[in-house]
Amino acid sequence: MRIRRLLAALFATAALAGLGLTTAAATASAASLTPGECEQGGGTVDWATNTCKGGSFAGQMVD
Repeated sequence: MRIRRLLAALFATAALAGLGLTTAAATASAASLTPGECEQGGGTVDWATNTCKGGSFAGQMVD
């Protein structure tokens, strides 16, 4: 019985650690936007500075 609880705890910990890694990877890959993503967020692309102006992605770099 102890072994089952221990294994369940280990699997739960590994699952939560994996979830943390995938969220960090998603956050890191969202550093730059496409022009379409900027516009979908309600902003406009400022091509002089390659940033998104306004909306939910204001100030982020645009590729």
